[in-house]
Amino acid sequence: MKAIILAAGLGSRLKHVTHDKPKALVEVGGITMLESVILKLKSQGINELLINIHHFGQSIIDFLDTRNNFGVNITISDERDLLMDTGGAILKAKKFILGNEPVLVHNVDVISNVNIKELLALHTERKSMATLCVRRRDSQRGLLFNNNNLLIGWTNLGDKKYRWVNHSYTDYSLFAFSGIYLINPDFVDHITQTGVFSIIDTWLDIAKNHPISGYIDTSSIWHDLGTMDKICDAEKKLNSREKIS
Repeated sequence: MKAIILAAGLGSRLKHVTHDKPKALVEVGGITMLESVILKLKSQGINELLINIHHFGQSIIDFLDTRNNFGVNITISDERDLLMDTGGAILKAKKFILGNEPVLVHNVDVISNVNIKELLALHTERKSMATLCVRRRDSQRGLLFNNNNLLIGWTNLGDKKYRWVNHSYTDYSLFAFSGIYLINPDFVDHITQTGVFSIIDTWLDIAKNHPISGYIDTSSIWHDLGTMDKICDAEKKLNSREKIS
C-alpha cells in the first residue's frame, strides 16, 4: 500500500518555531513530526510515499536526503509555487494515487498508534470509496455520520453551520476527524473541484453517489500537534508510555 503525507502546511499556529523551518521538521520529543510519521508507516509495511511540500520545502528535501529517505521510496509533490490545500494536494498527486490498492493519506502533524491494517480491513469490507479515521473528542468542527457510519454531513458548531450530503438529518453521530484516511485509486476520478480546495468539499460531494465510511478510532495514542501547547502535552503523555508501535 502507498501513502501520502500532507506536509505542506504553513504551521501558522506555530509561528515562533516555523519562521525558519517547515512544520514537518518541528521536533516532538526529539524527533521531527515527519520522521515520526514515516517510521510509523514503514513499521506497518508501507514503503512507497508521496510527501507534499511548500513552506521551506527545500529543507524537507534536504532532511530526507540526509536520512537516505529512511529506506523507503519517496516522491515529492512540489507546491512551493502554490499551496493547494488538502483537496488540491490530492488531485495534484493523481498519478501517484492511480493503481490497484487503496492509498493512505496522513497529516504530518498527527501522532497516533492507529492500526492501519484494521482501517484497511474495514475499508475493504465496506467497499467504501474513502474511509475517514475519526474519534470522539472535543472539536468545533465535526463530521456527521448516519447509523451505518456513512458520511452524511459536516458541521462547525461554533458558527452553528451545517453542510449536508443530500438532505438534512436529525439523527446522526458527530465525530472529529483524526487526520488519517484511506481512498480508493479511482477516488481522484470523482473529484469535481479544481485548483485550491479543501478535501471536505470533495468528501461531501463524492458521498452523494459513493459510500464514504467512518472508522471510529479508539486507539490509546492520538495527538494533534498544531500548537506548542498540544506539542508539550503530547511530549508529556508520550514520555509516560512505551514507544509508539
